[in-house]
Amino acid sequence: MAWWWVRMLLALCLASWLLPAGAQPVRLGVLAWLGEDRAAAQWAPLLDALASRLPAHSLHARYLDLDAMDTAVARGELDFVITNPGHYVALEARHGVSRIATQQIAAGHDSAHAVAATVIVPATDSTRRRLADLRDARLAMVTPQAFGGYQVIWGELKRAGVDPETGALTLRPTGYPMTRVVDALRAGQADAGVLRACLLEALQRAGQVRPGEFRVLSPQHNAGEPCQRSSPIYPGWAFAAAHDTPPALSRAVLLALLALPDTDDVTRWGVPADYHPVHDMLRELQIPPYDFLRQHRLENQVRRYWPWAAGVLALLLAWLAYTVRVEALVQRRTRELSAALTARDQLAERVHAHQREMDHLSRLSVLGELSGSLAHELNQPLATIGNYARSLKRRQAKGQLDAAALIRAADEIASESERAAGVLAGIREFARKRARVREPHALATLTEQSLSLFRGMLAHAPAITWQCSAEAAEAQVLADPLQIQQVLLNLLKNACDAQQAAGREQMPIVVSLQRDGARLALAVRDHGNGLDLEAQGRLFEPFFTTKPDGLGLGLSICKTIAEAHGGELSADTPADGPGLCLWLRLPCLENPPA
Repeated sequence: MAWWWVRMLLALCLASWLLPAGAQPVRLGVLAWLGEDRAAAQWAPLLDALASRLPAHSLHARYLDLDAMDTAVARGELDFVITNPGHYVALEARHGVSRIATQQIAAGHDSAHAVAATVIVPATDSTRRRLADLRDARLAMVTPQAFGGYQVIWGELKRAGVDPETGALTLRPTGYPMTRVVDALRAGQADAGVLRACLLEALQRAGQVRPGEFRVLSPQHNAGEPCQRSSPIYPGWAFAAAHDTPPALSRAVLLALLALPDTDDVTRWGVPADYHPVHDMLRELQIPPYDFLRQHRLENQVRRYWPWAAGVLALLLAWLAYTVRVEALVQRRTRELSAALTARDQLAERVHAHQREMDHLSRLSVLGELSGSLAHELNQPLATIGNYARSLKRRQAKGQLDAAALIRAADEIASESERAAGVLAGIREFARKRARVREPHALATLTEQSLSLFRGMLAHAPAITWQCSAEAAEAQVLADPLQIQQVLLNLLKNACDAQQAAGREQMPIVVSLQRDGARLALAVRDHGNGLDLEAQGRLFEPFFTTKPDGLGLGLSICKTIAEAHGGELSADTPADGPGLCLWLRLPCLENPPA
């Protein structure tokens, strides 16, 4: 019992010594590497918990960037700072701050291994896998003074032989907050970006980055670690006291930090870690507080190797003269190259014009092959119109023309004339020469229109079986409708000719449309004699044909049209009998306009 009273007395004395009477202000500066608002939200749980354990003190937090914090410490406006390891080392050398605690990433984890950096590239970039692949790339980072946001990766890049100081890559500073690095990658302003480790995972959890949108270069992720990283792990952030902060206040704050609750939202703190790895890295990069090494290095080298320096100067002058000469040659070659590029562009434009002309001639070729049936197709409605007109005259002469017969005859004449006009309008629109257009269209609708036009152009059109799945009925593609009709009419005409050559005109041509993943697959299947594998392999070559009077250009042009639409045209042998099946596959328009 006596010992219990002694311990209580000592505790009261310690409390009275640590907690002075009156609310003593505690001025705390926090590095806002994600911007002031995000920093306030990030550190609010820690500051609230710390304030609850320092009831005799009034806690005032300021969220500052690197330069503002350096200025505030120099002016004596802060008692404590929370900053990254590299900045702490610089403040320690410049202003005498001293760490009292080091950040821990999780309970029980070593505080000497908490800060790392991650280099990300868009997932679509398949050429870059390692940091060494960043040569000649554009690297986005917040600022050259950011420790986890650049300097850690700078050291790794230098070891990989891609030193930014030598021009091996181009830096794209974005400024804080660090999420601007992600914005720069999305906008195409950079090829790669530097993030503090675990920020990528945090943005994914917050829904600001899609899973799989970016990939980490040179990942050093070990089992048990929550985040991917591209660098070694350095000591965590430092909680440091200014050089003029009272020792009693530093002890009180340290005891409060070590007594913080072990919860997810409160930053954990441990005993001060060894920052020698940070010193080594900064010394290797020769940046503050070791930037003086650059000056001394240059002076020593000049003093030691001044004869070589004189030789280098002479070589430099010779190189300058050579450069002037080369510059003149480069300008001349540049003019020649510009002229060559202009000629190439003009040639490309002529090629495109010839391609458009070839497409037009191909459509006219299809019409020419089918034109023998047009007279019969138009003769039927014209004959019907003539019959009804003569019937009206006979009835009128006999006095038997009543109102009902007149109306019926007028309706039939109008119907047949509309039928003839529809045939002519479809042919005129198909044969019209005009510029290419790409618009959203339902492929099922284009197919039905092509089938109707094909039937209208043939006197004895073969039977056609049309099949369309429910999920493909409304699916749209970005296409030139006349070019797609041109392809379909070519496929239907070839199917019709194949069945006639095989003596199977009574068999139907099967046309089907179905969904094939992200594409629509349109099949035209005939019941002809089919082709062997060698002929199928050459089917789409220019001037290859199996018809005695064919030119061999139709399917070649159709394949060019399909590939220009981002699709493909292929052929295979049906599994259910003789014939050939031609497939037109086009990419679906996932978000068609309303």
